[in-house]
Amino acid sequence: MSTDIAAHRTVAQVLDHVWENRAIMESRNAYAMMLLALARENPRLACLTADMNFEDHFALELPRQHVDLGIAEQNMIGVAAGLTVSARPVFANGMSPFAVARAFEQIKIDVAGANVPVKIVGTHAGLASGHYGPTHHSLEDIGVIRMLPNMTVVVPADSWEAAQATVAIADDPGPAYLRLGRQATAPLYQEREAFVLGRARVLRDPGRVLFIATGPHPNLVAAEAARELAAQGVSAGHLNMHTVKPLDREAVLHAGANADAVVTIEDHRALGGLGAAVCEVVAEVGGPPVRRIGVPDIHYDLVGGEEYLLHHAGITVSNAVAQALDALG
Repeated sequence: MSTDIAAHRTVAQVLDHVWENRAIMESRNAYAMMLLALARENPRLACLTADMNFEDHFALELPRQHVDLGIAEQNMIGVAAGLTVSARPVFANGMSPFAVARAFEQIKIDVAGANVPVKIVGTHAGLASGHYGPTHHSLEDIGVIRMLPNMTVVVPADSWEAAQATVAIADDPGPAYLRLGRQATAPLYQEREAFVLGRARVLRDPGRVLFIATGPHPNLVAAEAARELAAQGVSAGHLNMHTVKPLDREAVLHAGANADAVVTIEDHRALGGLGAAVCEVVAEVGGPPVRRIGVPDIHYDLVGGEEYLLHHAGITVSNAVAQALDALG
């Protein structure tokens, strides 16, 4: 990692490097490389962390732009908000279940309420750290943080999108939440496309079924489910909704205009997150039925690997195909 950072110093160089290595690179490493490149160009950019050791390289090279608050996420958010008086933007880094849930009151008042450019970055999101048990599941973060005013919520689908999203939220004047996983996942893109906050990416043209997914595993599930339905003679579109807030209403309504069913997929509870946001849009216009795939509304106290827990929760290709066919009647 340190060799890569030394060799790829500019934003453009990092983008090139991440694109070339997107099949094996973790999103959090792509983010860390891009954050350091941005900080080299902007001496006012500050990086705060709650003992996240993947930020060590930042502290070594730019110690005056880095503060480690220890495992004290509430304090970190308060410090981040205060630093915006002299530093802009401020990136506050922690594990997603703690950076959001534990520090929610501080985010609500000091960041969203004050509308200051704090960029909260939560790694190990969703079921990525399921081997630690329910204390480390992050299944409510999208739902609670998207309710806050002024907040932008971004869930990249792979390392390439994570690098692009980091640049985008750094340039945006308001607060943001960037949700990242833990392990490397298969790349979603075969061509370099421009990333725009709040604008969904159409990965498959609209069909009778419309899959709308956010994040790495859900988008891979959606892509494969669309291919399986096509093989069965059922056309299926696919939207990557990398920005959950502001949601791309136009993309949802356009792609869903001729769809007979919409299926949302997320590594999050089926309540409150992407599925709820899509339902809010579709219900307002009397659109097609929506099926939501996510973690069920129970105390999800299982312990296990990420793939096992995703399968147990039904965030799978087979369930996506079954839900689509059932919705079609």
